[in-house]
Amino acid sequence: MRAAPLAVTALAAALLLTGCSSDSSVSGGGSASASPSNRTTCKIGAMDVEVGPANVAPAAGDTGNIPVTLTNQSAECTLDGFPGIDLNATDSSASLSPAEGAKSTKLTLAKGTAATFTLTYTRGEAGAKASLDVKTLNIALPGSGTAKSYKWSYGPVQGRSDNPGDPNASVSAFSPVGD
Repeated sequence: MRAAPLAVTALAAALLLTGCSSDSSVSGGGSASASPSNRTTCKIGAMDVEVGPANVAPAAGDTGNIPVTLTNQSAECTLDGFPGIDLNATDSSASLSPAEGAKSTKLTLAKGTAATFTLTYTRGEAGAKASLDVKTLNIALPGSGTAKSYKWSYGPVQGRSDNPGDPNASVSAFSPVGD
C-alpha cells in the first residue's frame, strides 16, 4: 500500500503549487505570504508619467484638478505613502501636503500597470502678492528621493488665507488604475 502515501504527497505538492500566484498585477499591498524582500520602491525614472488632461481652474478663486497617471515600465515595485509634489515659481517653491482626510494605501505595481493621483489647486490672480506664479511641477515618489520636472500651464496658484506663502493646493493618495 505504498500508492496511497505517494498519491497524498503528489496531491499536497499540486495544492502547494496552485497556491502560488503568478498574477503580479494585483494592487493594494499583496498577500501575507509574499516576501517583502521581493518588493522595491517605485522610482520616477522607471515610470511613464502623464500629467493631465486637467480640469483647469478658469479664473481666480476657481478650483482645478490635475490627474497624474504613473505607468510602471520596469520590474514590480511598491508605492507606499503620498507623492512628493513641489510647485516652483521663478524665485520660490512650495511643497504640497496631502488632501485633508486622505489616507495612503500601499500599492504594488507590476510592469505595465498604473496608479493615479490628483493634484487639486485654487487658481490665484496673476501678479498678486498672495499668488505663486508656478512655472514647473516636480513629482517624486515616496521613498525614492528623485524627482522629475514638468511644465505647469494652469495659471498662478492662490496662497492660503492664513499663510499666503503656502499654496492653496493639495495632493490625493495613489489609487490603482483599471481593475
